[in-house]
Amino acid sequence: MKILLTGSSGQIGTNLGLRLHEDGHEVFGVDKRQNTWTDEFRYLLQDLAGHYAPFPGGINGVEYPEADVVVHLAAHAKVHQLVRQPHRALENAVMTFNVLEYARQRHIPIVFSSSREVYGDVHRFEAYDEQVADFAFAESTYSASKIAGEAFIYSYARCYGLPYLVFRFSNVYGRFDNDLNRMVRVIPLFIHSMLRGEPITVYGGSDKTLDFTYVDDCVEGIVRGIEALAEGRVVNHTINLAYGQGNTLVHCAERVAAELGVEPRMTMAPSLLGEVTHYVADLSKARELLGYDPQVPLDEGIARAVAWFREHRDAHPEENVPITADHEGSDGAKLSWKPVAAT
Repeated sequence: MKILLTGSSGQIGTNLGLRLHEDGHEVFGVDKRQNTWTDEFRYLLQDLAGHYAPFPGGINGVEYPEADVVVHLAAHAKVHQLVRQPHRALENAVMTFNVLEYARQRHIPIVFSSSREVYGDVHRFEAYDEQVADFAFAESTYSASKIAGEAFIYSYARCYGLPYLVFRFSNVYGRFDNDLNRMVRVIPLFIHSMLRGEPITVYGGSDKTLDFTYVDDCVEGIVRGIEALAEGRVVNHTINLAYGQGNTLVHCAERVAAELGVEPRMTMAPSLLGEVTHYVADLSKARELLGYDPQVPLDEGIARAVAWFREHRDAHPEENVPITADHEGSDGAKLSWKPVAAT
């Protein structure tokens, strides 16, 4: 199978591209950043948020090879950055529109990467199935951009008959996740800070509970979806992809510390504007439609993530530098706290 993969230089994109390549598929990537991890599959450097120009063979006049499925992962995915810089949320919508137009003109089914952020920060559910998303609860401009992306997908299916699968990811972590200056994700940030003997801050306090997904489980779900969509077995569905179990950030930090053999120094702080503080995915649909069965619980995943991070840091000691807090911009502008009433 020939697969066009946008966002191919990111954490999920790199892992997915390598898995598809190993499975014998032909992968062609598109990303605005160089992939520093692998050269196993071809990719093109292109910013998909550029001005749209209709062209049957690609986007913005750039020719792409033939493809059987498009997997659209490209996005600005840093929640706090998009709260500070909302124009990036609009760019996410433009990227999705451009990729959809390419898929429509070539009659190619599309897999879209959405997020648990579309559920908002609502605590009325023990587990979130795909039908309970209420878009009035959008917490941030990032979540709004994913909601807009989903809406575009559904409209293209209805208006143009474009087949799709939408996957809602949740806190994916694991290998190829170290670019802390560009993308501050909490597990690699905890590892980095504790290795340096620095304190960590847990925003949202001791009750903040999220569903962490090891990257191999996420990739397995996407691959199953690609194959099912290409074969016409599973078409036009929105599906949660996560581990299906909640863990507090405090537990996460304690497990990182245990793997590193250090005592964690934690400070509790209120949630930042735009944050989701509770989410546990309902995986019933993924299990039923795709046979999805995640294999890596958080404790085992953190052990793998710490081992990978240490090996990478040993090879790249120049990365052992202080990191700007995720809620601060390069100009020093900070996000405000989330109002208590909003949770």
